[in-house]
Amino acid sequence: MIDHISVAVHDLERSARFYEAALAPLGLPRLVTRPATIGFGKAYPEFWINLRTRMAQVEEGSGVHICLRARSPADVDAFHAAALNAGGRADGAPGLRPHDRVRYYAAFVTDPDGNRIEAVTFPGG
Repeated sequence: MIDHISVAVHDLERSARFYEAALAPLGLPRLVTRPATIGFGKAYPEFWINLRTRMAQVEEGSGVHICLRARSPADVDAFHAAALNAGGRADGAPGLRPHDRVRYYAAFVTDPDGNRIEAVTFPGG
């Protein structure tokens, strides 16, 4: 349904380091580098970061939330650890989240600009 997505970042190099680390466990390496944008993905850039030097920090609770699929709970754990080591903030530790309709394993982080990024997998189904 969605072909690609992008987030605005204030410091492209800082965010590139963050996303290279955080997205590696999900199998999303850097594929494209341009002066004001960087694309990550599997076969083509599916996730972009775009330089916006005059942007304000994303306001907490703004609703900015992007969820990326992981292959396994171990990949979710690795995403979370890598994101924290690269300057992200924890926004939901890795764990099983049972809900009415689905049971999933996820972790949430906030990037250096305040964008909320989640990694999710659906174990056993």
